[in-house]
Amino acid sequence: MHFILKMTTLEDIKSAVSNELEQFEAFYKDALHSDNFLLDKIGRYTLKHKGKQLRPLFVFLSAKCFGKVNESTFRAATFIELLHSATLIHDDVVDDAAERRGFASINAMYKNKIAVLAGDYLLSKGMMIALKNRDYQMLDMISETVKNMSEGEIFQLEKAKKPPL
Repeated sequence: MHFILKMTTLEDIKSAVSNELEQFEAFYKDALHSDNFLLDKIGRYTLKHKGKQLRPLFVFLSAKCFGKVNESTFRAATFIELLHSATLIHDDVVDDAAERRGFASINAMYKNKIAVLAGDYLLSKGMMIALKNRDYQMLDMISETVKNMSEGEIFQLEKAKKPPL
Protein backbone atom coordinates (compact mmCIF):
# COMPACT_ATOMS: atom_id res chain seq x y z
CA MET A 1 0.00 0.00 0.00
CA HIS A 2 1.45 3.34 -1.02
CA PHE A 3 1.21 6.53 0.94
CA ILE A 4 -0.44 9.53 -0.80
CA LEU A 5 0.26 13.05 0.42
CA LYS A 6 -2.49 15.67 0.04
CA MET A 7 -1.82 18.33 2.67
CA THR A 8 -1.00 21.99 2.84
CA THR A 9 0.62 23.07 6.10
CA LEU A 10 3.81 21.81 7.69
CA GLU A 11 1.81 20.57 10.66
CA ASP A 12 -0.50 18.64 8.32
CA ILE A 13 2.51 17.09 6.63
CA LYS A 14 4.14 16.24 9.96
CA SER A 15 0.94 14.56 11.13
CA ALA A 16 1.39 11.94 8.39
CA VAL A 17 4.57 10.74 10.13
CA SER A 18 3.99 11.96 13.67
CA ASN A 19 4.55 8.52 15.21
CA GLU A 20 7.81 8.12 13.31
CA LEU A 21 9.01 11.60 14.31
CA GLU A 22 8.20 10.83 17.94
CA GLN A 23 10.17 7.57 17.77
CA PHE A 24 12.97 9.39 15.94
CA GLU A 25 13.56 11.60 19.00
CA ALA A 26 14.87 8.60 20.94
CA PHE A 27 17.18 7.56 18.09
CA TYR A 28 18.53 11.09 17.76
CA LYS A 29 18.93 11.62 21.50
CA ASP A 30 20.85 8.35 21.75
CA ALA A 31 23.10 9.34 18.83
CA LEU A 32 23.93 12.68 20.48
CA HIS A 33 24.99 11.00 23.73
CA SER A 34 28.67 10.88 24.61
CA ASP A 35 30.60 9.58 27.59
CA ASN A 36 32.65 12.77 27.33
CA PHE A 37 31.03 15.35 29.60
CA LEU A 38 31.52 18.35 27.30
CA LEU A 39 30.41 16.54 24.13
CA ASP A 40 27.36 15.21 25.96
CA LYS A 41 26.54 18.73 27.18
CA ILE A 42 26.84 20.06 23.62
CA GLY A 43 24.64 17.20 22.38
CA ARG A 44 21.95 18.00 24.94
CA TYR A 45 22.15 21.69 24.00
CA THR A 46 21.83 20.78 20.31
CA LEU A 47 18.78 18.63 21.04
CA LYS A 48 17.20 21.33 23.19
CA HIS A 49 17.58 23.95 20.44
CA LYS A 50 16.76 21.79 17.45
CA GLY A 51 15.02 23.23 14.43
CA LYS A 52 12.00 21.95 12.53
CA GLN A 53 13.79 18.69 11.69
CA LEU A 54 12.68 18.82 8.08
CA ARG A 55 15.31 16.33 6.93
CA PRO A 56 14.03 13.46 9.09
CA LEU A 57 10.51 14.43 8.04
CA PHE A 58 11.48 14.03 4.37
CA VAL A 59 13.22 10.72 5.07
CA PHE A 60 10.07 9.30 6.70
CA LEU A 61 7.74 10.69 4.03
CA SER A 62 9.96 9.25 1.29
CA ALA A 63 10.03 5.87 2.98
CA LYS A 64 6.23 5.84 3.17
CA CYS A 65 5.90 6.93 -0.46
CA PHE A 66 8.20 4.17 -1.72
CA GLY A 67 7.52 1.37 0.74
CA LYS A 68 7.52 1.40 4.50
CA VAL A 69 9.40 2.84 7.43
CA ASN A 70 11.83 0.39 9.02
CA GLU A 71 14.92 0.39 11.23
CA SER A 72 17.09 1.53 8.32
CA THR A 73 14.81 4.54 7.85
CA PHE A 74 15.43 5.63 11.43
CA ARG A 75 19.18 5.23 10.96
CA ALA A 76 19.06 7.32 7.77
CA ALA A 77 17.00 10.05 9.44
CA THR A 78 19.39 10.10 12.38
CA PHE A 79 22.47 10.24 10.16
CA ILE A 80 20.99 13.06 8.06
CA GLU A 81 20.08 15.09 11.15
CA LEU A 82 23.53 14.53 12.69
CA LEU A 83 25.12 15.69 9.43
CA HIS A 84 22.86 18.73 9.34
CA SER A 85 23.69 19.64 12.94
CA ALA A 86 27.40 19.20 12.27
CA THR A 87 27.29 21.44 9.21
CA LEU A 88 25.40 24.13 11.13
CA ILE A 89 28.04 24.09 13.86
CA HIS A 90 30.80 24.28 11.25
CA ASP A 91 28.99 27.07 9.36
CA ASP A 92 28.74 29.09 12.56
CA VAL A 93 32.51 28.80 12.95
CA VAL A 94 33.15 29.83 9.33
CA ASP A 95 30.70 32.74 9.61
CA ASP A 96 31.85 33.64 13.15
CA ALA A 97 28.18 33.56 14.14
CA ALA A 98 27.33 34.30 17.73
CA GLU A 99 23.79 32.90 17.49
CA ARG A 100 21.88 30.01 15.93
CA ARG A 101 18.06 30.12 16.00
CA GLY A 102 18.13 32.92 18.57
CA PHE A 103 20.40 31.06 20.99
CA ALA A 104 24.15 31.17 21.53
CA SER A 105 26.06 29.19 18.91
CA ILE A 106 28.39 26.41 20.02
CA ASN A 107 31.44 28.41 18.90
CA ALA A 108 30.27 31.45 20.88
CA MET A 109 29.93 29.29 23.98
CA TYR A 110 33.04 27.12 23.66
CA LYS A 111 35.25 28.75 21.00
CA ASN A 112 36.04 27.55 17.51
CA LYS A 113 38.30 24.59 18.31
CA ILE A 114 35.71 22.84 20.44
CA ALA A 115 32.91 23.73 17.99
CA VAL A 116 34.79 22.23 15.03
CA LEU A 117 35.57 19.09 17.01
CA ALA A 118 31.95 18.83 18.20
CA GLY A 119 30.76 19.09 14.59
CA ASP A 120 33.28 16.43 13.58
CA TYR A 121 32.04 14.25 16.43
CA LEU A 122 28.43 14.48 15.22
CA LEU A 123 29.45 13.60 11.67
CA SER A 124 31.50 10.64 12.91
CA LYS A 125 28.55 9.39 15.00
CA GLY A 126 26.43 9.27 11.84
CA MET A 127 29.15 7.41 9.97
CA MET A 128 29.53 4.95 12.83
CA ILE A 129 25.78 4.24 12.83
CA ALA A 130 25.94 3.44 9.11
CA LEU A 131 29.09 1.33 9.39
CA LYS A 132 27.85 -0.61 12.42
CA ASN A 133 24.75 -1.60 10.47
CA ARG A 134 26.53 -2.14 7.14
CA ASP A 135 24.50 0.62 5.51
CA TYR A 136 27.20 1.10 2.88
CA GLN A 137 24.92 2.58 0.24
CA MET A 138 23.72 5.22 2.71
CA LEU A 139 27.31 5.93 3.75
CA ASP A 140 28.34 6.25 0.11
CA MET A 141 25.50 8.67 -0.70
CA ILE A 142 26.06 10.85 2.35
CA SER A 143 29.84 10.90 1.84
CA GLU A 144 29.29 12.10 -1.74
CA THR A 145 26.90 14.75 -0.43
CA VAL A 146 29.41 16.00 2.15
CA LYS A 147 32.12 16.14 -0.52
CA ASN A 148 29.86 18.18 -2.81
CA MET A 149 28.79 20.49 0.01
CA SER A 150 32.40 21.11 1.00
CA GLU A 151 33.46 21.80 -2.58
CA GLY A 152 30.51 24.17 -2.98
CA GLU A 153 31.33 26.06 0.21
CA ILE A 154 35.00 26.41 -0.78
CA PHE A 155 34.00 27.56 -4.28
CA GLN A 156 31.66 30.15 -2.75
CA LEU A 157 34.42 31.44 -0.46
CA GLU A 158 36.86 31.63 -3.38
CA LYS A 159 34.40 33.60 -5.50
CA ALA A 160 33.57 35.97 -2.66
CA LYS A 161 37.24 37.03 -2.43
CA LYS A 162 37.73 37.71 -6.15
CA PRO A 163 36.49 40.95 -7.67
CA PRO A 164 34.17 40.51 -10.67
CA LEU A 165 35.85 40.75 -14.10
